[in-house]
Amino acid sequence: MGLKDLLTIDHIFNHVDVDSKKRLLELISEKAIALNPHLQEADIFEALIARERLGSTGIGYGVGIPHCRLAQLDQAMGLLLILQKSIKFDAIDQQPVDIIFALLVPEAATEEHLHILANVAQVLDDASLREQFRTTSDSQQILNLITTHHG
Repeated sequence: MGLKDLLTIDHIFNHVDVDSKKRLLELISEKAIALNPHLQEADIFEALIARERLGSTGIGYGVGIPHCRLAQLDQAMGLLLILQKSIKFDAIDQQPVDIIFALLVPEAATEEHLHILANVAQVLDDASLREQFRTTSDSQQILNLITTHHG
């Protein structure tokens, strides 16, 4: 499953204004339940926080991939957030992040989870794509970049 399978225009958020990692994870939880109302916001937030306690999901180059598994979810779900300004994220390279790909997967989907994470990391390793995300304010253009070049 590639990024294009996880994202629709409704799953891409530009110029997101947050000032902390905690607020970002809260916002991801809010946006996830808006897209999937049978989920519980508190469950998502707690699962994301628990995963971050194991080690930061900041992979470097201004990219974070917060992720978790949820019992209430029946298929993987992704959200792409481009932040207005970078925030501290305890990333592997100690750089702040401004591109966030949040991944929520069903609790039993261990193999799928790892496969999707690897795919997301590979796509977001592309410096040119990251720069285009940062300079494009149109969600449809971002979706087109993903589906035509990297999905």
